[in-house]
Amino acid sequence: MERAGAIHVVLGGGKGTVEVSQDMPNVSDSAEAGDQFGFSFAVYDADLDGCSDLAVGIPYEDVGTTQDAGLVHLIYGSTAGIGQGTPSKGLRQGSDGHLGEAYETEDWVGYSVAATKSTTNNVFLIIGIPGEDGTGKPDMGMVSTVYGPDQKVASITQDHPGVWEDAEAYDQFGASVVAAGQVFVVGVPGESIDTDRAAGAVMSFRPSINTDGIPSPSWGMGQTREPGKEASAESGDRYGTSMAIAPYRPAGATAATDFLFAVGTPGEDLAGAADAGAVQIYHATAAGTVTQLNWLDQNTADVEGEAEAGDFFGQRLTAVNTTPSAVGTASTMRLAVGVPGEESSEEHRDKGGVQVFSMLGAPGTGDSWIEPGAGIPSTPSNQLLAGLSVASSPSLLYVGIPYGPAEGRAVYGFPWNVATGGTPTQTWKPGEGGIPAGGVAFGAVVR
Repeated sequence: MERAGAIHVVLGGGKGTVEVSQDMPNVSDSAEAGDQFGFSFAVYDADLDGCSDLAVGIPYEDVGTTQDAGLVHLIYGSTAGIGQGTPSKGLRQGSDGHLGEAYETEDWVGYSVAATKSTTNNVFLIIGIPGEDGTGKPDMGMVSTVYGPDQKVASITQDHPGVWEDAEAYDQFGASVVAAGQVFVVGVPGESIDTDRAAGAVMSFRPSINTDGIPSPSWGMGQTREPGKEASAESGDRYGTSMAIAPYRPAGATAATDFLFAVGTPGEDLAGAADAGAVQIYHATAAGTVTQLNWLDQNTADVEGEAEAGDFFGQRLTAVNTTPSAVGTASTMRLAVGVPGEESSEEHRDKGGVQVFSMLGAPGTGDSWIEPGAGIPSTPSNQLLAGLSVASSPSLLYVGIPYGPAEGRAVYGFPWNVATGGTPTQTWKPGEGGIPAGGVAFGAVVR
């Protein structure tokens, strides 16, 4: 069925692949056209049994006759394989749903998901619901957290005490979520700052339930160009559309107590170039202080490339600490920025590409650029949109190429020190290595 969705799990140690979908025997519901199963997903150990579990976002799932209400499937892993043990659990809204609240058309439950643990080892699953409506506030957004061994639920809106700013129509609170250590961050790309509509914001929470019955708010902020300078938020920037987070061990610390955090602003206008895009990098401490480290765009001194209208630099981000147990350095704290609107000529409009940076040090020191036909093994074409799908592990940067010429559709793994135009060291492709042939939009989301 068209756009029903599926996830291909590539097992380690050359043990093959598993296709996960709503047509699996141990997964409730059934696949339907347009569900987009796998639009988002998180891998974590939900029941602390030592096996990895999948929380799969299906934001366009219909609940009864309510279109695009959304759903998250929690699919348990086991020693027998993913989905072979404990039956899956559906997390949705409604009086008979686990998340509470009333489900509504275009709530988009599961548009984003992330997972982390509390200091007491309680697992928290964070579910973005950016289409949630409030009274007179369409699409104000909501985030639901599912936590603890009995999977209690605590939902957050911007109207809760201590949450930065107030809930407003079209804020889309929860359009993106990321988590690392004892923190998770919520993107609010539709947030208005003063009179600037959809300027965007981000807000941080701790995975511990406070006396108001929600995860404890930590900090919130809109866009600034430089620390201590006047805010540079503008209408349509959509700061918080994408985020990336990586644990960070500063010099003198015995563990990765802090984190480095990047926020994408793909709607940023630069020198007359509309929607050229920008990214900001921050250092956040365990105590909750946040310091801006760098502003990145393709007009930044020594950064490869040139900002152009419609580049959408920062539409997707992924970050990593390649040596998590060591003090973070410019060579180990890495960031990849998706630039899906990049084009080298009118012949290949929106060909896209991916730019790799250090999260520390001068922005243009050691950055590299890969694109279809120059590093990414796909023939350049119109609307290939390379950079819409990126993910990371300590060893590899993963770039999904779900569109364009069929022979190039794959997920490619690049070393983090890849040079400009450098080639991947691993490839996962439909029809190869146990992956079924004929997958449509294979690699549209990677983790």
